Amino acid sequence: MTRARSVVLTIAGFDPSGGAGIVADIRTLLQFNCWPVAAMTSLTFQNRNAMFGATHETAKSLRAQIVPIVEDTKIAAVKVGMLPTADLIIEVRCLIDEGRLPRPVIDPVLKSSSGYELMEPGAIEIFKRELLPLALVITPNIPEAEALSGLTISDEESMRAAAGELRRLGADAVLVKGGHAGQMSGVRSQESGDRHATDILDDGGAIHVFRDEWIEGPPVRGTGCMLSSAIAAGLANGEDLPRAVAAAKQFVAGEIQSSKFKLQN
Repeated sequence: MTRARSVVLTIAGFDPSGGAGIVADIRTLLQFNCWPVAAMTSLTFQNRNAMFGATHETAKSLRAQIVPIVEDTKIAAVKVGMLPTADLIIEVRCLIDEGRLPRPVIDPVLKSSSGYELMEPGAIEIFKRELLPLALVITPNIPEAEALSGLTISDEESMRAAAGELRRLGADAVLVKGGHAGQMSGVRSQESGDRHATDILDDGGAIHVFRDEWIEGPPVRGTGCMLSSAIAAGLANGEDLPRAVAAAKQFVAGEIQSSKFKLQN
């Protein structure tokens, strides 16, 4: 008999170009043999090159999407992405407090890759106060980790410090991602001269360092969405967090390599 597929809920924005958000999440969850269900927080207007605007769901409409799903289906894991307004942040907090949702994997989406602000002014502090303490794991890139922790990140030691600060604010675990082009960890190692990407996982105080080969080429959209969804899928399938992170990173690296091959051909 085949094992029933774990159901994973993604709460995120919709990217019509398919590069990020809910579409990227669903593609990823299917690759990990999970059954994806979804609730949309924002309808964005974008293509592969730029974002032009968005219209956001209300707290009422988000709840109306989620409640029928959770009343009908056991949710094994939740991934939370774009939460553009304070009302939506508080609504997700309420759904968790009510026991309707398990504690989530949170990808704190603050800006698009083209620089468009994806969380309204003032909502970041509400996010830190209301939702971050409920995170099973939060997966900020370096600019997001700096914005949320208030620290400047310039090396692996400061990545660890930022992860520790975000854990102090309440998250069970923090994965600070250093693989984005132009960020601190895309530099050449002083020891080997090789360029590498480094992620730091602070899992309840236990530090795991993931250091991988830097993949040259244009940045690939949606990698943060894919990584957080893959982590949620791994947790839903019974993996512990370090193993889920390692598998998620391997998956995203494969997607970047595949994108690079397509661009070259």
